[in-house]
Amino acid sequence: QVQLVESGGGLVQPGGSLRLSCAASGSIYRLNAMGWYRQAPGKQRELVAHITSGGTRNYPDSVKGRFTISRDNAKNTVYLQMNSLNPEDTAVYYCNVDLYEGRWSALRSYWGQGTQVTVSS
Repeated sequence: QVQLVESGGGLVQPGGSLRLSCAASGSIYRLNAMGWYRQAPGKQRELVAHITSGGTRNYPDSVKGRFTISRDNAKNTVYLQMNSLNPEDTAVYYCNVDLYEGRWSALRSYWGQGTQVTVSS
């Protein structure tokens, strides 16, 4: 009933930038927290950015100062601006959104299908 569509991934050279978008559609009563995760081959999925409903942002040390998460509630969209990319950032990036589908619904978590980000010279 709710779908997340990701876009913006691709191939970029070291030092370059990419901007990922994740748009939610369907039955959405109210958005809550949103986040971005990534998973590289042979590694576990890790959180790279998180933003609360109030706009509080959190980042792990590995991306702090390089990545910026933002949200546009009117567009039901969360963004991830990635600057100064390096090969270690290569991974499949997934967006995650917590939301209420109705006034009487419990909070539910939805995942995007992932978008490939490759940083290589």
